[in-house]
Amino acid sequence: MPLNLPQNLPAVELLKKENIFVMDLLRAETQDIRPLNVCILNLMPLKITTETDLIRLLSNTPLQIELDFLRIKGHTSKNTPVEHMMTFYKDFDEIGKRNYDGMIITGAPVEQMDFEDVTYWDELTEIFDWARNHVTSTLYICWSAQASLYHFYGIPKYPLAKKQFGVFNHTLLKSTFPLFRGFDDEFYAPHSRHTEIKRQDIEKVPDLTILSESEDSGVYIVVARGGREFFVTGHSEYAPETLHNEYLRDLKKQLPIDQPKNYYKEDDLEKGILVRWRAHANLLFTNWLNYFVYQETPFDSMAIEQLSEIS
Repeated sequence: MPLNLPQNLPAVELLKKENIFVMDLLRAETQDIRPLNVCILNLMPLKITTETDLIRLLSNTPLQIELDFLRIKGHTSKNTPVEHMMTFYKDFDEIGKRNYDGMIITGAPVEQMDFEDVTYWDELTEIFDWARNHVTSTLYICWSAQASLYHFYGIPKYPLAKKQFGVFNHTLLKSTFPLFRGFDDEFYAPHSRHTEIKRQDIEKVPDLTILSESEDSGVYIVVARGGREFFVTGHSEYAPETLHNEYLRDLKKQLPIDQPKNYYKEDDLEKGILVRWRAHANLLFTNWLNYFVYQETPFDSMAIEQLSEIS
């Protein structure tokens, strides 16, 4: 089954060129199937790029999915046309009374700030709290994983001496956990961040379980509330060229940046990119949608709020 997407969303045409199955709402309305309702709070600066990355992964499933894109009301994106935001994004006021089967909250380029100093922190934490009662399972990515762990569990973040930048090897601590069905014992995922969370802080919180980590990049995936919340510190959704573009961007700005590790063939930029995280990324999103959204969400979306009473 495909994703049901708004007509004229740029990602639709981009992904059709990759032979990825998507359909717009006009066609989807002829199918008598209840789609999964998934909300994406996109905090990344390049909105269209992030939309495309996430849709590419969400589309690789037999489930029909209907997406809503959410924005922070008090923040204006500098890198995405206003027309795009007005057409495809909703404010929290518009969706706050709805329930969703799944939600994804992305990273944001504010990780070197204290959480409370982020201009939209109050609105963001309101959305965090709302999601606990109105969403069956929420996937927090990179900075939003750090922010939500801090908000809900008091887990601090720590500055890194050098940006964690590259594609790193990871292992499974709970290999039979449904999120990892089909995973190899070791797998790769991209990271791009200036801060970290630490294992010892997470282990102090009984409600949190570390599922995967890396010897080089630390804690990778944490689960809470029986799979109603996942915290992913990396960027498995990244397209092949994303780290390369970030590297060139930082070089142009004369920022202190090393070449991304384990990313170019034989660590040689001239030899091109070695993509080795795509299979894991597809499995991660497909398994999340299947085992923790589709299998757990009630058919009557209004009953999602009752899940909080037993989680």
